[in-house]
Amino acid sequence: MEQRHLGRTGLRVSRIGLGTLTWGRDTDEHDAAEQLKAFWEAGGTLVDTADVYGGGEAEYVLGQLVERLVPRRDLVIATKAGSVAHPDRRFDGSRGHLLAALDASLARLGTDHVDLWQIHAFDPDTPLDETLQALDIAVSSGRARYAGVSNFCGWQLAKAATWQLAAPGVRTRLASTQMEYSLLQRGIEREVLPAALDLGVGLLPSSPLGRGVLTGKYRSGVPTGSRGASDHMAPFVEPYLDEDASRIVDALATAADGLASTPLEVALAWVRYRPGVVAPIVGARNAKQLMAALSVEALSLPDEICRALDDVSAPVHRYPDQDWSTL
Repeated sequence: MEQRHLGRTGLRVSRIGLGTLTWGRDTDEHDAAEQLKAFWEAGGTLVDTADVYGGGEAEYVLGQLVERLVPRRDLVIATKAGSVAHPDRRFDGSRGHLLAALDASLARLGTDHVDLWQIHAFDPDTPLDETLQALDIAVSSGRARYAGVSNFCGWQLAKAATWQLAAPGVRTRLASTQMEYSLLQRGIEREVLPAALDLGVGLLPSSPLGRGVLTGKYRSGVPTGSRGASDHMAPFVEPYLDEDASRIVDALATAADGLASTPLEVALAWVRYRPGVVAPIVGARNAKQLMAALSVEALSLPDEICRALDDVSAPVHRYPDQDWSTL
């Protein structure tokens, strides 16, 4: 699998990442082991997790598999901190919480460092410089090799990345931003992606298959055993089961038929080649699903297919995103 630099850093990652959102909950250790082994054997290196996935179980399962199944040196382990299960707040970006969360992640992962540590979301109740200082401490102490953010909107990303660049050698450059990006969710193209491109921050798209909808399996309803049929994941899938999504999925299926491919492969190939994208993060319930995604490595989309998919999924961008003189 091809390796790409993450942003303007020396860190190289596989151009598809393995997601672990369901590990320790819907994906047991046996299935997780099969996924990790298949991913590694295909040349994959980037494994993405978070301290809240499965209430910490995703990190724990990954930690049990590393070294026993795959050499630690062959993996780029990325995790996140900042999301909290609290009735009054969803995110805690305080320096104390973040560093304590990192130590807990390292214990579950069974390692003395992570390769990429990411702030899971912007916390409006904590000064941004305090949140970012946690990244600097993590890197300077050796507990993280590189740092990034996740779910920051355009101005938040621009402010954070610029702040970190203001004191080179003292503050840690942001290597990445992880954001949802797919044919069904192109909102980051308004401001996040231009900011990332300008500031040299690599994009790691999450949910590149539109939360599973772009595989085409929901075209005739919600299949038994799918995420959309589970109590805890149905609200996650439901927003992408509307008429607009159906139109995009139909166009995707037509393109896939013309390429003798699958909707999954075409959707993943589309997002993989978007400007600024480094490595889409793909989550799967089992190794069979993962191998279907990894097969996209050999697929290149013709320009006319890309243009057709761009047109059918194009978001509405008006003032101030367009040149004001054309409005």
